[in-house]
Amino acid sequence: MGSRRRRQFVLATGALIVAPLLANAQPVRRPYQVGILATESSEAYQQSLRDLGYVPGRDIVFIVRTIRGQAQRLDEFAADLVREKVDVIIAPTPAAVLSAKRATSTIPIVMVHTPDPVQLGLVASLAKPGGNVTGTTTLSKDLSIKQLELINDLMPGVSRVAIVLNPGNPWHPVTAQGLLAWGRTLRKSIQVVELRAVDDFDGAFRAMQARGAQAALVLADPLTYAYRQRLAELAMKDRLPVIGSLREYAEAGFLMSYWADGSEIVRSTARYVDQILKGARPESLPVEQPTKFELVVNLKTAKTLGLSVPQSILLRANRVIE
Repeated sequence: MGSRRRRQFVLATGALIVAPLLANAQPVRRPYQVGILATESSEAYQQSLRDLGYVPGRDIVFIVRTIRGQAQRLDEFAADLVREKVDVIIAPTPAAVLSAKRATSTIPIVMVHTPDPVQLGLVASLAKPGGNVTGTTTLSKDLSIKQLELINDLMPGVSRVAIVLNPGNPWHPVTAQGLLAWGRTLRKSIQVVELRAVDDFDGAFRAMQARGAQAALVLADPLTYAYRQRLAELAMKDRLPVIGSLREYAEAGFLMSYWADGSEIVRSTARYVDQILKGARPESLPVEQPTKFELVVNLKTAKTLGLSVPQSILLRANRVIE
């Protein structure tokens, strides 16, 4: 066989071998990109997705922008995730959801326990969100009233309660109206104290002291969450019993915290992300409300304040810090 024929034979044989391989080859899919507008740590969300079988680097890449009290940068961070062309955005706070919503109307957004999403205009309804936002929620007024009832159970004679809120937080004013109505029903004086920045903390506690507040409820917010330790110190200094929402508030020194179970919320968030990555559309995924709640009591703080926590509260507590 001549050299020319040999070359033709080799080329033809090679083509016969390679052709089936090319026909059966699947296109290499890039890992999913999940953007997270984290308050502090995003590890819990990442771990929950790993628990669902996603391998970082192979199946999924996390693009994290951490707020750490810098709520004024949320729009910038959200726009950055959109430029990165992430497949889905996890937004753990109401402000983060609103920033993400302003940044994109197409990329799916999974909100994390965002209060009153219908009133905030984030979804059309809980059953049929109708846009690019879905996730978990709670009715903020009902939950905050439950927190006030815990204060009342602990201190039945309390008549003046301060509500510490950030007027820049979109759901705080609505919640405050519900709490003021609750106070009128039970003939309790509800005082609204505003915090917009760290510089307001000292003045806020002076105002509560001047008005004779006997206890305080701090509404959940990136600002109060980031500086919860400072708030706990100021409350201890003024010997003011304070209740917060997430367990981290009680761990920082608040007297109590009451909120939806954080672990359940994180798992629910991961399930939403998983469904969206597998092709589900957020407008067809109903918004969920929590079924588990977590009460944390800080007995160390109670002892410092000279308060005796009733057995009825201790028996309901999911965790007691001693």
